[in-house]
Amino acid sequence: MLADADKALFLWINALVGHAPVIDAMMSRLASDYLVPVGMGLTLVALWFVGSDDRERMRYQIGMFTALTAMALSSLVVFICNALFFRPRPFDGLDDVSLLFYMPTDSSFPSNSAAVAFAIAAGVWCINRRLGVVLFVAAAVYGFSRIYVGVHYPADILGGAVIAVIVTALTLRLRDLLMPLLVAVIKAARLFAIA
Repeated sequence: MLADADKALFLWINALVGHAPVIDAMMSRLASDYLVPVGMGLTLVALWFVGSDDRERMRYQIGMFTALTAMALSSLVVFICNALFFRPRPFDGLDDVSLLFYMPTDSSFPSNSAAVAFAIAAGVWCINRRLGVVLFVAAAVYGFSRIYVGVHYPADILGGAVIAVIVTALTLRLRDLLMPLLVAVIKAARLFAIA
């Protein structure tokens, strides 16, 4: 029943393809493996250098480590899920899919792209609510675009987002245990003028 609703929602969204070439082109660019992920990655790099004093800069740098750790662990969880359960991509399992993207060969569920984007957004949200909300919106638009172009079902995106938020919450607990190590690494980086 849920699988049928997931397919129906996918087909409804994907049926929008072809009605507005400008939107199709925009969605193709948004769904790419580069635009949103690279933009979010550059945001993390910028957070390394943000802060009006040493204490604030340290907070942002620890937040950046948290987001990177959550991103890596979310990808690991998705990898394990994909190894245990394979879900064909919409273009492999359904007729009449309008594909505006290359054909990925890995499992559709859960979406690693969504997991990574939402993990970064959740990690940043923990240190800067406004920027975190902007990144959550970017992650949601990214996820929607991946459905629109035909490479993910809505449940794939939702699954990736849920994994990311849970893993980020667990990463925050882990971060508290590793705080002395993180502070030492950042202080060492400051000795070499890279933090």
